[in-house]
Amino acid sequence: MATTHNQAAMTLYELNGMVRSTIESVLADEYWVEAELSEVRESRGHCYMELIEKDANGNTPIARASAKCWRQTWALLRPYFERATGQQLHAGMKVMLQVYAQYHEAYGFSWIVTDIDPTYTLGDMTRRRMEIIRRLKEEGVFDLNKELELPVFTQRIAVISSQTAAGYGDFCNQLAENEYGYAFETRLFAATMQGEQVEQSIIAALNRINAEADLFDCVVIIRGGGATSDMSGFDTLALAENVANFPLPVITGIGHDRDESILDMVSHTKVKTPTAAAALLVSRLSAVDAQLDDWRQRLVRMVTARLGTERQRMSAISGRIPALFSVVKTRQEARIGIIAERLKAGAARRINEQGHRIEMARQAIPPIAMRQLAAAHHKVEMLEQRALAQDPTLLLRRGYSITMCGGHAVRDAGQLKTGDEIETRLEKGRIKSTVK
Repeated sequence: MATTHNQAAMTLYELNGMVRSTIESVLADEYWVEAELSEVRESRGHCYMELIEKDANGNTPIARASAKCWRQTWALLRPYFERATGQQLHAGMKVMLQVYAQYHEAYGFSWIVTDIDPTYTLGDMTRRRMEIIRRLKEEGVFDLNKELELPVFTQRIAVISSQTAAGYGDFCNQLAENEYGYAFETRLFAATMQGEQVEQSIIAALNRINAEADLFDCVVIIRGGGATSDMSGFDTLALAENVANFPLPVITGIGHDRDESILDMVSHTKVKTPTAAAALLVSRLSAVDAQLDDWRQRLVRMVTARLGTERQRMSAISGRIPALFSVVKTRQEARIGIIAERLKAGAARRINEQGHRIEMARQAIPPIAMRQLAAAHHKVEMLEQRALAQDPTLLLRRGYSITMCGGHAVRDAGQLKTGDEIETRLEKGRIKSTVK
């Protein structure tokens, strides 16, 4: 359906030109604006930013805008901001920018950055750091890793670093080429040490180390070769909690000279650089070696002194031995003589006593023997008389007879059977009969 216009249509370029003229006339001044960076990137020396403002009661963006900082301005603002804050601009950072409005017919609207206030960002960073520190202390873990003791011989090192970082190479070379020739075992757990993935990458490396914690004496987190201003990844609550609660002592050498990071604060020991971390481990072993050498020397001195004392004591004793032996010999010889005399006298008394007993026994034997012989002779006579009294011939003389059967005396007639031959003995003669 065709529409009739009373006014001639404008081209898009003309319309955008009108918008540009309006903006330049209405928004001619520069303004300071507070915002959070959701994206930052550089291209051909220019810096392109995406700005957002979030709801105070939530995390939902309620305003968005694009901003640009042209090359000549950015070349001045970037080093100024990084020197002041110690960090690079990155997503999630809150900033205060001085901007003016610009509208381009071909590229649309954007805010052009002419200045940046690092004190605002520092204040926000400080507030965030203080909040993280407060929470760590409330949880009771802020000094937890510091309470661990480094082993006396700290030689098995788990290293968290970028594999290609120059600092990692410096660290390994410093340990391998130490002047004392100490042997160290290092194992790399590679992690991202710069950019937005620092927190997650280091936590993942810590988890891998924790799975085999018995194989290591400590953990060294080192960073070298990256921008010294890109330190935001080391100031997070999650990373600090992981390090504070880690079961092994953690040494940090993440290469910056400005304020210490929260990671440094909760670690067991912090040094500035990877080479300083290696020097710390070498010097610790050197101190232990020196202490052991001191103990060895003290032990040698003590043993030498004790041996000298014992030699003097033995020499004194050996000098006294001949005299002591002579005295002891004389005493023992006298004692043996006394004992020998006592033995002789005792033996003589014993022999006399036994001789007297033998003589008494010899005199007592004949009368006793005579009495014993008389008694035995009387007993024999009595037995003889009894035997004579039992002689069967006496009975036969009195008129008795004895009946024999089979060589045995018959006492009961019932014992005999018909046909048995019996023999009757009389005082004079014998009679044989047959039982019927």
